[in-house]
Amino acid sequence: MTTAPAAPVPPTPPIGPDSAAWLRPLGATGLTVSAVAAGGGPLGGMPELFGYDTPEDRAVALVRDLAASPIRMIDTANGYSGGRSEERIGAALRDLPGSGLLVATKVDARDGDFSGARVRASVEESRARLGLAHLPLVHLHDPEFHPDAGFDRPGGAIEALLALRDEGVVGHIGLAAGHVPTMERLLDTGAFEVVLTHSRATLLDRSADPLIDRARADGLGVINAAVLGGGLLASRGAKPLYGFRPARPEVLAAAAALHDLADELGVALADAAVQHSVRDPRIDATVVGFSKPDRVPRLLAALTAPIPQAFWDRAAALLPDPAVWLDAPAA
Repeated sequence: MTTAPAAPVPPTPPIGPDSAAWLRPLGATGLTVSAVAAGGGPLGGMPELFGYDTPEDRAVALVRDLAASPIRMIDTANGYSGGRSEERIGAALRDLPGSGLLVATKVDARDGDFSGARVRASVEESRARLGLAHLPLVHLHDPEFHPDAGFDRPGGAIEALLALRDEGVVGHIGLAAGHVPTMERLLDTGAFEVVLTHSRATLLDRSADPLIDRARADGLGVINAAVLGGGLLASRGAKPLYGFRPARPEVLAAAAALHDLADELGVALADAAVQHSVRDPRIDATVVGFSKPDRVPRLLAALTAPIPQAFWDRAAALLPDPAVWLDAPAA
């Protein structure tokens, strides 16, 4: 059986809002991001995924709080809660001219349609909801679920995104997905400036390491999401899911062992999971979902919470075997 590689030891000191490394370039795009980006998924509700709802007034208030915080980027998508995430962000931003928040969104299919025409419609829907004439960063979202969409064919989604960039409607084009082989294939088109990976650069799974290395070598921006493993690294009582699917027994066992280790050393495992990504020099921004205002200062404090070297050393040995990662490497 393949020996699991050790998870990288965070090579840098903790990075908090007062650090010189807090604000950094997003690859070669010319955009500036904060080390942590706010995930907009919970803002629209999505109780079926997150296990709770988010009232509209609280979501709008939270975006206002984010605008007043050191967090300078918010990540959303056309398809989050049928557009409610974008609508609530837009409602807040209309009262906050010049907030300085970088809003990144994603184009989504509708009723199985992910054509170039659908991409243009998705962008127009997002502009209207967000109240933004210009969208600084737009990702092609979850292409792995549409294998027959012909993204790189003439008239397809990629051509439409490139045209929208040429027209000045879109500033930069990203690729946001989970399945690493799909992302690798689409990066071969040379169309993308940013990659957003989820669930595959965490304390439980390193499937995205080769993708991240490639992106950095090519000068692309790198965004990492779902670093809490869908909740497994945040709470012992989380649903037994990882990467938005039932977690394998080995992954559940590793998560439990990490919780045990964190308790032994007096560490909050969620703090370590976020720091693990934020302190990785290959990653420009780490997306963390927010649904409650008190979560913002708690997260900012967690970024500099002391974590002993013993935790990182022993956590490396608990990384599951690559065979059970979401995208197991080829034998």
